[in-house]
Amino acid sequence: MARGGARAVAPVALLLLLLLAAGGGVHCLRSRAESGATVLELRHHANLGSGGRSGSAEEARGVLASDAARVSSLQRRIGSYGLIRSSDAASKLAQVPVTSGARLRTLNYVATVGIGGGEATVIVDTASELTWVQCKPCDACHDQQEPLFDPSASPSYAAVPCNSSSCDALRVATGMSGGQACDQPTACSYALSYRDGSYSRGVLAHDRLSLAGEDIEGFVFGCGTSNQGPFGGTSGLMGLGRSPLSLISQTTEQFGGVFSYCLPPKESGSSGSLVLGDDASAYRNSTPIVYTAMVTDPLQGPFYMVNLTGISVGGEEVQSPGFSAGGGGGGRAIVDSGTIITSLVPSVYAAVRGEFVRQLAEYPRAPAFSILDTCFDLTGLREVQVPSLRLAFDGGAEVEVDSKGVLYVVAGDASQVCLALAALGSEDDTPIIGNYQQKNLRVVFDTAASQIGFAQETCDYI
Repeated sequence: MARGGARAVAPVALLLLLLLAAGGGVHCLRSRAESGATVLELRHHANLGSGGRSGSAEEARGVLASDAARVSSLQRRIGSYGLIRSSDAASKLAQVPVTSGARLRTLNYVATVGIGGGEATVIVDTASELTWVQCKPCDACHDQQEPLFDPSASPSYAAVPCNSSSCDALRVATGMSGGQACDQPTACSYALSYRDGSYSRGVLAHDRLSLAGEDIEGFVFGCGTSNQGPFGGTSGLMGLGRSPLSLISQTTEQFGGVFSYCLPPKESGSSGSLVLGDDASAYRNSTPIVYTAMVTDPLQGPFYMVNLTGISVGGEEVQSPGFSAGGGGGGRAIVDSGTIITSLVPSVYAAVRGEFVRQLAEYPRAPAFSILDTCFDLTGLREVQVPSLRLAFDGGAEVEVDSKGVLYVVAGDASQVCLALAALGSEDDTPIIGNYQQKNLRVVFDTAASQIGFAQETCDYI
């Protein structure tokens, strides 16, 4: 990340950028077992910003506003957790498709799992501690593509009682003082709520979870009977965080506390994978995996956190005191699959934005869009030299963001194309590396060795 070298750019055909929002139809996502690994297909489930269709800009504005609310909610949750115990054990592997699930109306990623003999397509979320799906009878549910999960149709379903260790762990899993309730004599109820007004409420239950043919008996999850929010047409959410009730903690015996994903861009037909287990033969990375230490801080919760030590734009390393700032801000950052746009503390963001604007000075500016305040008018251009964006982490690990994760195309005629980064409200907030900047990367979460790895990979479920 030396300063003063040749300017690094990522040549991007603007026509291709404008096609990023085109999505294919929704289908049941695939899974397979490979070399002892379980592989789930991942897809993006958005259809936003696509070429001037009526309402698309307003829909995108709403999604980004919800994303900002999520960032705010994560900041509030930091500090409300105790130290989460990690486990190590020998692992198998499972690989599951992760896809862009077009037309499901959000910018997050989804995978299909089996539960209780049925199937559920859920948002993949590394900052959530509890997996939940919508259940019958549903008092108030968002529209979903698949049938609601019916507990009465599953012989292996059972509610979790109030006097269980799982119910005791629910407060930690939700990160909220109201997360645990025993207002029913036999069932443990849960309530998750977020600053954007979305929520999921229901009872804690256990049932058989199926991942590419690997069955997890007695998997604890939320059976939600009242759920509203920007969950698109999905059935619910897959919690991949670090608390005792997350999918990763509950499957330590099978997968050893190691998982990884490759998040695809949202072009039609693109897909990636979620790999559970530590067998790298399931990866398709084109560069070696570089690791950085995972930061465990009881004051900042069971998130996947790393030290971000520097950023370069077009080969120019930006200078900011924010990288060495104390407190909750500065370089300590959460790697999150459920947040869309990467958010930086104000001093770091200002430095990155300033260098980006300097290198794109030849292009006219356009109005800001939602949380994206650095936009350009690229009307009529078929190709733009997009400055590269490179992140540096503790231990010397460096990661170049895929060119598709640098710009966010708002208008189909390219009259409004924005830098896909945002500023946090305070230097004391914690930066978040969102999924828009994780596309076409193999991101490895190794809780046993307390490290996170990154490698270039064209995300394609083969």
